[in-house]
Amino acid sequence: MPPLSVPITVNVLKAMAEPTRLRVLALLAHGALNVKDLTRVLGQSQPRISRHLKLLAEAGLVDRAPEGSWVYFRLSDDHGSREIANLVLGAIDANDPVLLRDRARAEALRAEREALAQAYFQAHANEWDSIRALHVAEDSVEAAIVAALGPEPMNLLIDLGTGTGRMLELLAGRYRRALGIDRSPAMLAYARAKLARTKLAQAQVRQGDIYDLPLEDGVADAVVMHQVLHFLGDPAQAVREAGRVLAPAGRLLIVDFAPHELEYLRDQFAHERLGFTNVEVAQWLGDCGLELRERRDLAPTSAAEAGKLTVSIWLAGRPTAAVPISQGEARRDIERVS
Repeated sequence: MPPLSVPITVNVLKAMAEPTRLRVLALLAHGALNVKDLTRVLGQSQPRISRHLKLLAEAGLVDRAPEGSWVYFRLSDDHGSREIANLVLGAIDANDPVLLRDRARAEALRAEREALAQAYFQAHANEWDSIRALHVAEDSVEAAIVAALGPEPMNLLIDLGTGTGRMLELLAGRYRRALGIDRSPAMLAYARAKLARTKLAQAQVRQGDIYDLPLEDGVADAVVMHQVLHFLGDPAQAVREAGRVLAPAGRLLIVDFAPHELEYLRDQFAHERLGFTNVEVAQWLGDCGLELRERRDLAPTSAAEAGKLTVSIWLAGRPTAAVPISQGEARRDIERVS
């Protein structure tokens, strides 16, 4: 982390040096909240809370994340400001009665939201259960995902089309920070409640367009696209966006169906595409400057799984200049099945 200038440091400390703003930061350290949440927890008017949030945002201490008609606030991703905030918050007595009361109220709000999100999820659970029943066991798929990403730690993991946030949960402990992006407020509510329940404070979710990600170039050590491309009208553009935000040494993991003929998935579950061939995925990767490093097919192997769909996993990254890959090697890599 580069050192902060004296004026910036003073500005950050001034922004924190107010009781309500310090309470807001302490709350956001445990997860994102919107203005309505903060007014209920702190018992203050919306204009006053909005004013405090504006000052914290101007000091670089919090970030705004619009989600439909709401705006969620979270601790800033700016390393310098957040480091100062963490130092100050870490020095405060965790058993301070005011902060304990704030936290209890925030947990009650999250419980309310979780109940609503759970009701939505239960109303649609049959859809996910039906899809999972179509392919090989989910635990096998998840084990393959963990193995494909390898043991290297990740500073920032991005999960595109995060849905319930399962990938953020599965890969917890492998990343310093994680961001799940989805366009559905209902799914984001469920994922956010789930992350709060499992206390994954290092993982966040936000609403975003998979074709136009609200992220700078080259920020992610890993990007995961788990069972999302088949819902898209333009999967190639989504892959290009994933490639854009991938760091030079980053990894892109795509998990989706191999080609199949279950036409009813289009009408009943809004699938735009009935699986993907290796050739087209490799082409999309090549178009955004990535190379296919590994492909694995998880096909039915037992009588109990007969007739189920094959799940394909593609792992990609940027070409390594020091080790040029011949055309023949690239072709064999595309067709390699492990």
